[in-house]
Amino acid sequence: MMKSLRTRLLFSHLAPMMIIVPLVGFVLIYMLETRVLLPAFLRAYSGNAALVAEITQDQKRIWVDPIYAQTILARVSPRLPARVMFIAADGRLMASSDPNDLENLTRVIVDSALKDAQDGNVVQRVFYNRTLQGEALDIWEPVIDAQYGVIGIVRITYSFASISGEFVQMRTVIAGVLLLGLAVGGGLGLILAMSINRPLARVTEAVNSLAEGQRTAAVEEKGPSELRLLAKAVNKLVGQLRSVEESRRYLLANVVHELGRPLGALRSAVQALQKGAAAEPELGGELLAGMDGELVRLQSLLGELTQLNEQVLGAVQLDWREIRLGDWLVELLSPWESAAKEKGLQWSDEVPASLPALQADPVRLGQAVGNLLSNAVKFTPAGGTVRVSAGHANEQVWIAIEDDGPGIAVEEQARVFDPFYRGNQGKRFVEGMGLGLSIARDLVKAHGGELTLTSEPGKGSRFVITLSTIPPNRERHTAVRKVE
Repeated sequence: MMKSLRTRLLFSHLAPMMIIVPLVGFVLIYMLETRVLLPAFLRAYSGNAALVAEITQDQKRIWVDPIYAQTILARVSPRLPARVMFIAADGRLMASSDPNDLENLTRVIVDSALKDAQDGNVVQRVFYNRTLQGEALDIWEPVIDAQYGVIGIVRITYSFASISGEFVQMRTVIAGVLLLGLAVGGGLGLILAMSINRPLARVTEAVNSLAEGQRTAAVEEKGPSELRLLAKAVNKLVGQLRSVEESRRYLLANVVHELGRPLGALRSAVQALQKGAAAEPELGGELLAGMDGELVRLQSLLGELTQLNEQVLGAVQLDWREIRLGDWLVELLSPWESAAKEKGLQWSDEVPASLPALQADPVRLGQAVGNLLSNAVKFTPAGGTVRVSAGHANEQVWIAIEDDGPGIAVEEQARVFDPFYRGNQGKRFVEGMGLGLSIARDLVKAHGGELTLTSEPGKGSRFVITLSTIPPNRERHTAVRKVE
């Protein structure tokens, strides 16, 4: 019956109200009747009893002559919608407006209130009866003579029948208000349930569309905070899945492109060798050197793909060791200096010998620095300068790599670390998979560091690696750390 969330929400909203509202109504009616209406009637009707007592005060014959008492009562009782009794001071019934009491005339009334009234006290009693039957308000008013004391008692009893109209009217009004509140609460509960159900339906539709391979628009982030968070999470998932899909297509296109070119060159060289080029030592040597260069490029491509796989799996293993950063960096820069000069670039490095030692994986950290140096050499035009500097302060070390390349536009700087991204219509990343900066960033993060970029179009770029001299893992043995 309650399979849908909307039905359950509506029921959870109405169920307490259906229990609480009738209970509150019952208690409210009971309290109003017993604590408000009946005491109010009692106070009002007590004045009638006192008035009758005052009228009969000078009629002493009433308390000794039942016939005379009944005559006087016949004149008074029609004005009062109640049962009126005249009772002598010794407790005998002298007159009553109720014909059923006439057979008990001159008999002593047995009632707990009689003794108090004989002592000169006014007695007021309420007999609450929910069925609106029988006695309701009972007032005993003693008639006191200044010389003889209590000479008689006036008893006035109002039945529920005489005041039932007020009770019924009050109950009707309260019941109507409570039913209206229940209806309004049910309507609000339905609106609330529908307002929760609609965002959930949109999120469900978006997830189903993703599961079926369809592109879906972003889910509106509306409704309660929990539903907004859910919609935000789904939108984030949609964005990540789109990014993964785009990365997959980029990867396929890049792999086809990057493998096709060296493989085509290798096949052309092999065919030339098969057709007799091997007989000419000089030509054969050039072909073999070219083939070796293409194989080196393929090996580099394989390394980048391996790093990409580790990024996806989040399982980069770091062999933590203590390295003297100054000595290690000088050794690392040496081959890149040769590569820069071979291309006709100026080379500048400032690596202080006083750089502190730190915990790092020398191979992985060297790969990150190497990727940045490779970019700098690749994109710096002939005659330009590649600058490397390092320093330390406040328990941190930094390695900066600058080039005189074309620079990166401000709107592209946040994306150059994304896999396969080619800024400026691919002009900066003219070859390669577009993975070098992404790999470098994740390797630096794996070391607990940060890789930042500042660049200006036409004036080159500056990449800075910042690492802490406090080891992220203080254990001195091999540790494993995952790329975030």
